[in-house]
Amino acid sequence: MGSISTYLLITSLFLLPLHCFLLQMEINNRDRGKVWLPLLCALVLIAGMILGFNLRDTLRSKRDISTVIARNDRLDDIIDLVDEKYVDTVNNNLLYKDAVSGILKSLDPHTVYIPADEVEGVNEGLEGGFSGIGVEFSVLRDTIEVTAVIDKGPAATAGVQVGDQLIKVEDTLVAGIHITSERITHLLKGKPQSVVAVTVKNSGGALKTMSISRGLIPTSSIEASIMLDDHTGFIKISRFSATTAGEFKNALKKLQTSGARQLVLDLRDNPGGYLDAATSIADNFLDGDKLVVFTTGSHAPKTEYRAKEKGMFETGRLVILVDEGSASASEILAGAIQDWDRGVIIGRRTYGKGLVQEQYELPDGAALRLTVARYFTPSGRCIQRSFAQGKQAYYHDYEKRLEDGELTGNDSVSSSDTIPFYTANHRLVYGGGGIKPDVYVPYDTTRFSLTFRNLIFSPGLKTVITDYFLQNRSRLKYSSINEFTRSFDGQEQIAGTYLASLEPGPRKLLIKELARPVNKDFMHLQIKARLARFLFQDNGYYTFSVQDDDVVKKALTVIGSDLYSKIIGRK
Repeated sequence: MGSISTYLLITSLFLLPLHCFLLQMEINNRDRGKVWLPLLCALVLIAGMILGFNLRDTLRSKRDISTVIARNDRLDDIIDLVDEKYVDTVNNNLLYKDAVSGILKSLDPHTVYIPADEVEGVNEGLEGGFSGIGVEFSVLRDTIEVTAVIDKGPAATAGVQVGDQLIKVEDTLVAGIHITSERITHLLKGKPQSVVAVTVKNSGGALKTMSISRGLIPTSSIEASIMLDDHTGFIKISRFSATTAGEFKNALKKLQTSGARQLVLDLRDNPGGYLDAATSIADNFLDGDKLVVFTTGSHAPKTEYRAKEKGMFETGRLVILVDEGSASASEILAGAIQDWDRGVIIGRRTYGKGLVQEQYELPDGAALRLTVARYFTPSGRCIQRSFAQGKQAYYHDYEKRLEDGELTGNDSVSSSDTIPFYTANHRLVYGGGGIKPDVYVPYDTTRFSLTFRNLIFSPGLKTVITDYFLQNRSRLKYSSINEFTRSFDGQEQIAGTYLASLEPGPRKLLIKELARPVNKDFMHLQIKARLARFLFQDNGYYTFSVQDDDVVKKALTVIGSDLYSKIIGRK
């Protein structure tokens, strides 16, 4: 009945003004053209029926999610009844959130309800930027130290400098109150062009309050773009956002200008993001009209995503690094490269997320991220892990892999899917449990003791390195990362300062650990990497950290040898 009513309403609205027009024509031309009037009326009626049906179908396919929810108000009735009659005072918003979460509980793990106060934060990482003042900071000894100021950003324009300490944001004291990084970030963000008053203390101890107009601060999804050797480029993608495809092309072009003829693409710990970003990057590697991925669902028709353009890197050797943190869009890209035998996948088995979500905004500002389809790699495999044992077991998959030894050396764990699929060169692959790499590299848990790792990656060493940078930034002037590599020799000083800052027990343990040359070299490398991040952002950090990365080392071994062609079945 609803469909018929919609059709009749639209048709009537279309016919009414035309009927009036024709009636006026009949009056004015009573003696002329009577024979055409029935024909015109018939044509208008047919046109109205066609338009009505088309508009009805369009409205049905594009209806707002709020309309769907409004069709059934039983949930609101129950919440209103509880609010009115329940023995204690209740929080309606919390009740609604719990009710919606209960509805979604039996669905897949990736269909989620996002409360209104969390939507902005959830979306922010995928939009390629946020509204803020443009500073980086570290919380040291309960004080916010500015460690970087974005060039020509709002804070730089207002006069904020590296080394300044944030004391107050508006009327909120932020120093000496055990504030978290998340809290200070929340205070500094706001609507574009909104003004925030910030009180800072400079290196001389003087206090100054300045008004800063917030602006768009870009966030790059390309975490690093460096040369590993004279002809091998390295790009690390942290997520697939709205700006990733363009960022990738710019990074790749610079590497090719620097001599890159082969590429290592790092997708480790990349949780995914926009599907279009992943398919666009895949298009740079695949030639012709090759299929990248296809999606389909009960209410979603099959949609194919294919290579469309002449790619920037269709022939050079390619290695993709993955691990248990590589999910969704990362798996789409890695799966397409593996299925077409376009490159070699190195690392550990990926997360195993083969579901596609769409986000629907709700009337109160909240959102529903709903799974609408599954995606399939070119060979036809869906790599989604089973969630038949419940969401708790699904989310604890990492622990299970660790217990089974899969992460630390046991590469014999079989896929949950026994249906065989084949790559372009007829290599056997499976779905159902993530992308299994062509070359497996486990965690090395034997090289360093847990005590040594905890001491090297402690907040204490970070504080010492940051202090060194802030105290010596006037003389830490290097024109390039290469010059820093050749000239910097402050590792021993920083290590000594850190040792002196430790309690006697931990100090004695670290001295014992540093008696091993391999441990001492690793500590010095970490010091240079973290200091280089202050000077040259993430490119500086990765220039040093990759030197002790087992997966990157394996990638360089494979990409430059005959093993590369043997793995993908090409001569």
